[in-house]
Amino acid sequence: MKKKGLLLINLGTPTEPSTRAVRAYLKVFLSDPCVFDVPGILRFILLRCIILPTRSSQSARAYQKIWMNEGSPLMVHSVSLQKKIQKRLGDDYVVELAMRYGHPSIASALSRLNRYCEKILIVPLFPQFSLATNISVEREVSKQAKKLDITKKLLWQSAFFADDFYIDALVASVSPRLNQKKPDFVLFSYHGLPVRQLEKSGADCQGCDREGPCPKLSLANARCYRAQCYATTQAVISHLKLSDDRYMVSFQSRLGRIPWLQPYTDQLLPKLYQSGVRRLMVICPSFVVDCLETLEEIAIRASAQWKALGGESLELVPCLNDHPSWIEKFSAALKQQLSLVIE
Repeated sequence: MKKKGLLLINLGTPTEPSTRAVRAYLKVFLSDPCVFDVPGILRFILLRCIILPTRSSQSARAYQKIWMNEGSPLMVHSVSLQKKIQKRLGDDYVVELAMRYGHPSIASALSRLNRYCEKILIVPLFPQFSLATNISVEREVSKQAKKLDITKKLLWQSAFFADDFYIDALVASVSPRLNQKKPDFVLFSYHGLPVRQLEKSGADCQGCDREGPCPKLSLANARCYRAQCYATTQAVISHLKLSDDRYMVSFQSRLGRIPWLQPYTDQLLPKLYQSGVRRLMVICPSFVVDCLETLEEIAIRASAQWKALGGESLELVPCLNDHPSWIEKFSAALKQQLSLVIE
C-alpha cells in the first residue's frame, strides 16, 4: 500500500562554520530574487563586490560561537523534529526533511518521497507568510515537482501563524519560563523583512503606518507578514494574559540601509531600559527551531547589549525545536490534513 508523505522544509545552513562554507551558502541564498529582490545585474555586483567579501567572514565568526558538536543548530534541531514526527506518525507515513538552500535538497527529498507515497504534503517551516520564505519554497518545489511529473501528488500546508497547534505549543513552551523567571517585560522579536517585500507578497497595507501595531487581519492584509506577526503575538498573549504595558513586537536581522520592518529590536532595547525594564524575556516566534538569528543575534549579541545598558538579565525562550507539545500537536495537525484529503 502506498504511504503518505510529508516534506518539512527549512531555510538552510552552511555545512561548517568556515568562511569558505559560509560564503558558498550565502552565495546561493542571496542569489534568490525572492530574498535579495533587486535587479539581477545589481544583485550580482553587490553580492560579489561587497556582500560576500565582507559578510562571509563575519557570519562565519558568528556561526563558530553557536556551532554544536553535531553540527549547525538549525540542522540538528530540524533533523530531530523530522525524526520525532516520523516516530509519532508511524510506518504509514514517510517524513523527509529538505532545505531551501543547500542539503538535503528539495529535489532529492521529493525523489525519495515519490517512490513510496501517493500524496505528499509540503510543509514550509515558516509560521508567517513571506516572499522570502514561502513563495521562494513554493517556486522551487513546483520546479522540481514538474521535473519529476508529480505536481498532482502535492498538497500544501499554509502559513500557520495563528493555528491552534502552533499557538498552543508556543504557550506550553513559554508559560513555564514566564512563571519561573518573572520578567519585567516580554519582547516578541520576529525576523525582519524589507518594507517593499510586503507589497511584492500581495499585501494591501493601507491604513497601517508600519510603526505601531498592525490592524487586525482582513482580506486586504491577509498576506501581510507584519500583520501575521502581530496576530501570532495577540494569540499567545491572550493565553499568557500579559497586560499591554508588559510586551511589545519588534523585528531583527536587518541588512543594509533600506527601510525594514520596524521597530528594530536592537534600537528598542535602550528605550526599554530607559523605561525601567531590567529583566527582559525575548521570544522569537518566526523561527520554529533555534538558529543563528536566535542563538547568536539574541542570546549573545542582544544579551551583551542589554547588560552593557545596565540590564539585569535577558532571557531567550528557546524555539519550539522538538518540544513535546510541539511534536504532539504539529504531528496531529499534519496527520489530519493528509487524512482529510486522501479520504
